[in-house]
Amino acid sequence: MTEKVKSGSRNVAIVGPYLSGKTTLLESLLFVTGSITRKGNVKDSNTIGDSANESRERKMSVEVSAACCEYNDVQFTFIDCPGSIEFAQETYNALIGVDAAIVVCEPITNRVQTLAPLFKFLDDWEVPHIVFVNKMDRANIHVLETLHALKSVSSRPLVAHQYPIMRGEELTGFIDLVTEQAYQYHPGAPADPIPFPEHLKEEEHIARAEMLEALANFDDHLLEELLEDIEPPQEEIFTDLKLELGADLVVPVFFGVAELDYGVRPLLEAIWREVPEPEITATRRGISNGNTPLAQVLKTFYTPQGGKLSLVRVWSGKLTDGVVLNGVRAGGIYRLCGQQQNSINQAYSGEIVALSRLEGIKTGDILTSESSQNSQLPKATTLEPVYALAITPEKRNDEVKLSAAITKLLEEDPSLAWEQHGDTHEVILWGQGEIHLQVALDRLRRKYNLPMNTHLPQVPYKETIRKGTVSVHGRYKHQSGGHGQFGDVFLEIKPLARGEGFSFRETIVGGVVPKQYIPGVEMGVREFLAHGPLGFPVVDVAVTLTNGSYHNVDSSEQAFKQAARLAMQIGLPQCEPTLLEPILRIQVTTPNEFTSRVLQILSGRRGQILGYEGIHDWQGWDCVIAYLPQAEMQNFIIELRSQTLGVGSFHWEFDHLQEVPEKLTERILIHNGNNTH
Repeated sequence: MTEKVKSGSRNVAIVGPYLSGKTTLLESLLFVTGSITRKGNVKDSNTIGDSANESRERKMSVEVSAACCEYNDVQFTFIDCPGSIEFAQETYNALIGVDAAIVVCEPITNRVQTLAPLFKFLDDWEVPHIVFVNKMDRANIHVLETLHALKSVSSRPLVAHQYPIMRGEELTGFIDLVTEQAYQYHPGAPADPIPFPEHLKEEEHIARAEMLEALANFDDHLLEELLEDIEPPQEEIFTDLKLELGADLVVPVFFGVAELDYGVRPLLEAIWREVPEPEITATRRGISNGNTPLAQVLKTFYTPQGGKLSLVRVWSGKLTDGVVLNGVRAGGIYRLCGQQQNSINQAYSGEIVALSRLEGIKTGDILTSESSQNSQLPKATTLEPVYALAITPEKRNDEVKLSAAITKLLEEDPSLAWEQHGDTHEVILWGQGEIHLQVALDRLRRKYNLPMNTHLPQVPYKETIRKGTVSVHGRYKHQSGGHGQFGDVFLEIKPLARGEGFSFRETIVGGVVPKQYIPGVEMGVREFLAHGPLGFPVVDVAVTLTNGSYHNVDSSEQAFKQAARLAMQIGLPQCEPTLLEPILRIQVTTPNEFTSRVLQILSGRRGQILGYEGIHDWQGWDCVIAYLPQAEMQNFIIELRSQTLGVGSFHWEFDHLQEVPEKLTERILIHNGNNTH
């Protein structure tokens, strides 16, 4: 029984750019397999995929959706993945656990670059994938042009599996390039065989020859047959397609209209026949078949009705009801169909199922029943955040609940991050873009009753001094009932080189300031530097205690601390304070056709271009390196994506502090109210 279930399951991700029709394709696949009797549509918000409120409000996928169905005695789990680049982490995490992917795209040549990051991920991870060119009823270019454009963004050869039959711009049928049988589509019904359309004979012959030549690159026997003009048997071609797809050596291409179910049945037939079995995927991941349960969390859901659900790929062994994984007892095992949960008693190696109530377990975690087993499986790299908002609860009393709620958000979505900023004291939520953070904020409000106020984060400006050594005197004297307070100090203040921070020393002789009071002087200086004359923390300053005096009865550490603060308050404004801004080192990745635009964007944001070069393992893409003021980064990702078809991205890190131009300094100080001491 175990072997039957293992070989009788397939896991397939449905991926592709935003608006390509992935959720509609899932609906069609479920319909033609009989899993649903009536198709929903995205406009009416009644599809199996996109069942989350955040998805339906925006008419777009914002998280993965799993749906199961059966076809020819095989249990399929389809995972519908978001298309927006802002939710790419969801897609990448899911792709780690599937046997193959269907890449859905439109027949629009000037948008093929939107597929490039996805193709690169699939090829880097050697995930077998099939292309489904959707919306062929809107095609306004020739089939071969579409194929040529797609080939330009794939490192694997694309091979047409079928040739579409068009009447003007209308898709009416297809020719199977293996069998050379032509079919005509019918709405709501399987396609019928029809006589071969003679007017397409030459084009079909070219497409079929290209397919066979691509397959022959990996099969010497097929190559010999082609060289000797021997027609290869159909079974040999199907076998080659299965083997070479399974090894991620070729990418078969299909055409259709998912909304009308056109092309969906032949696509499903090819998936059933050619997608590799789960054990082949496990072997490719370096996992040996065994009896010990081993699973990986692909996605975490916090559902309103059922609590926490972990979508897992079972890599080996068998999961049974009540199984204990990583020391946590699972509450139940389910097959998912959108939001519908179907309880099952056990799940076998090769299946994707949901486990309930795995508290403390997060997306990407490796699960095993043996505490001594330290299993390591490949994980998708967590995307670096590129957009931030400062958040505060609308109700002050909710502040105590915020940390726990954000922790749950991060369990669901690892591409979110948050911090309590040390300089600005803001709670900052980081993510992959504006929509990504709005979805996270909607979840905080809807799931945890935590509505938020938001604003762009403050830039953590610093200030320093430009003038050479300044000597200053500070005396604190306070008389009240009982003992008084007395402290008297002489300080020297001078600038340090950029990046040296703060230095304090003393050159006291003769005990004019007793040693026990000197820490109070340093404390007073440090406290003042936390909020300098311009209103920001002061850096790159050296302060020396050179002289002073004390009173045998009235002096104390606290009095010398106050004297030091007074001295700094008098002295620092005399040192020509100036504003510093954080400068980031930024590496922008972009298709080289957009490199000039990226250079213009950076220059327009006061960026300093350091250079650019091609990315060695990504043909047609450049990496631009520059210095960029942090103040200019806050909406940078929005402009970058708008100028690069949504695919431009960047990595950043703090590099150094730099003086702010004088005109900008005035504006910043006015905006911040110049909160001086």
